[in-house]
This record gives sequence, C-alpha cells and structure tokens, in this order.
Amino acid sequence: MEEPRDDATTGDDFAYSYRSSLLAAPFEFRLTSDALHWRKGGASGHTLYRNIRRVRLSYRPLTMQNHRFVAEIWSDGPKLTISSTSWKSMVEHERLDSRYRVFIAELCRRIGAAQGQTRLQTGSPPIMYWIGVVVFVGASLALASLIVRALQFAAWSAAAFIAAFLGLLLWQAGTFFRRNRPGVFPPDAVPEAVLPRG
Repeated sequence: MEEPRDDATTGDDFAYSYRSSLLAAPFEFRLTSDALHWRKGGASGHTLYRNIRRVRLSYRPLTMQNHRFVAEIWSDGPKLTISSTSWKSMVEHERLDSRYRVFIAELCRRIGAAQGQTRLQTGSPPIMYWIGVVVFVGASLALASLIVRALQFAAWSAAAFIAAFLGLLLWQAGTFFRRNRPGVFPPDAVPEAVLPRG
C-alpha cells in the first residue's frame, strides 16, 4: 500500500499529504508561488490563490481521531478538504499537527498576498453552531436537574454517575464549542483555536 509522501519545503513550494481513509490514495497538496496544487490518485488540479472564494478552518474530532482539525476550501474547482490526521493502519491514526499548522498558515498568508476576495472563516456555520449551543445548554441543565432529584432521594450512586456524565459532556462539548465559534480572521493571523499545537 502506498504511503503518503513526507512533507517537504523546496524553495517557494510547501507540500502536505494525508490519507482520508485506509484504502484511499493519499491526498497531496502543494503551494507554489501562485496556486494551490492538489492530487489524489489519478485526479489532480490546481487553483490560483486569487480564485479561492472561501476557506473555513474548524475543529472536527471523530471517534478515533479526537484531536482533528480540518480546512475546507471552496474555489473555481472541486471543494478541497485538508485534515490534520491521517490513517496509518486499521486501528491507528497519525497526527500531523506541526505539518498541518505550518501548511495552513502559509496557505492563508499566500491567499492574503494574492489580494483576491477570499473570505477566511473559523468554526462551524453560524446557524448550526447556535442550534448546537442551545441543545448543549438544554442537555446540561436537564442533567443538572437529574442530579438534584437523585440527591433529594439520597440516590448517591445515581447522582455520582450522572455527575460524571455531565462532567464529560461539559469537557468534550465545551471544547468543541469553544474552538468552533464562528468568526473571520485576517490571512496573517490564523486563530489558535482552529490550529493544533505546533
């Protein structure tokens, strides 16, 4: 099985690759002086930086990839997705934190230098985000009320179990909503919330 090639920086070119699924060909990207080039298997293409309409950066954890960041790119070609994790084996994912961080920061810088009309966004789409916040707050309040009821009936083990579940919910969902707050950013200042640590 072909492995994703190591990322490299050659002159003005920056390269990044990841595997979106175990059996899929690696998704390879390269930044040249004027365009973003991509290749996946037999398909390939490129788009000029000034023709990129929108970039959205977000935090997208999955069951087996709980520290995953994603960049979505809309341009004059197909929508492109760049992930900070890559499939390595049937049970293992590789985190590409430093490589992803450097590549995305450089991509945004070059988009800004091209002086196009690109909209650089962070987080989830606003409607989905705020609906999620409402559901999250409602679920948290419901669990808190169950804890109070359990304590009123001296059901200590039930109260402890619900409290542990509420704590886990607040930690995981709280991190998701904190990192994915909708916003826009300048090309030379990508927010830390939507980037893995270098």
